[in-house]
Amino acid sequence: MANLKEIRSRITSVTSTMQITSAMKMVSAAKLKRAQDAVTQLRPYANKLRDILQNISSTLDSSAGGELAVQREIKKVLLVVITSNRGLAGAFNSNVIKAANAYLADAKQKGIKVEILAIGKKGYDLLHKQNKIYDNKSSIWDQIKYEDIAAISEEITAKFIAGEFDQVRLVYNQFKNAATQIVIDEQYLPVQIQTGAAESSSTAVDYIFEPSKEKIVTDLIPQTLKTQLYKAILDSNAAEHGARMTAMHKATDNAEALRKELVLQYNKERQAAITNEILEIVGGAEALDN
Repeated sequence: MANLKEIRSRITSVTSTMQITSAMKMVSAAKLKRAQDAVTQLRPYANKLRDILQNISSTLDSSAGGELAVQREIKKVLLVVITSNRGLAGAFNSNVIKAANAYLADAKQKGIKVEILAIGKKGYDLLHKQNKIYDNKSSIWDQIKYEDIAAISEEITAKFIAGEFDQVRLVYNQFKNAATQIVIDEQYLPVQIQTGAAESSSTAVDYIFEPSKEKIVTDLIPQTLKTQLYKAILDSNAAEHGARMTAMHKATDNAEALRKELVLQYNKERQAAITNEILEIVGGAEALDN
């Protein structure tokens, strides 16, 4: 049975922890609002850009996408793993790492070589020991800028065109709400061009394109890739703050419940100690009288 001093020490420790988790929850809630606004504002643009690309390319042949749409035999893959630089976010990072490890195991069985582009220290720390790391871009989280992400996209596309990689995939957490993040494993390159698709409307409209459809598609693809990577990083950023806010909320509630249990235990122990002291005093007084 713990003595009163040990229980008081535990109560103090739990109270300090609860104050920290509560503060982290409020900070994450404030950051989540900004991150959520950023990704929700970008999604309509990214989706419309992808729809325009698919609508225009639907009347073209499979070679319309140029070098970025070339389907090659998959021998070497670049896996872009997007995690966070910090922990205390529940299963946010571990879910992405599990998805990455599952793909790595499957690729190993098929004899596919995989290199990892880590965006986030947590992913790099857990994956670099047993896997080949192409690069570590964790510094991007210091300040998220479209220009920096566009530069990463341009580097990836250049490596793909040069034939260093036959496929590029993204693994990240997509933001749904503060309590839910969806792990996404999607193909980044080569671009999947839908050809010969049916007209979405009942009446086919013959548009005149200037410049040509082929030129529009080849110009749209790099922009679509940059937007796709930017959206993935914004999704991951919002999902991280949502996961941390939820985790800190649960930690605060657990700390509060534990503190109440310790206070109750302390009061019981203190009452028992006082009762024992009274009994000892009474017993001593009776002994003196006898």
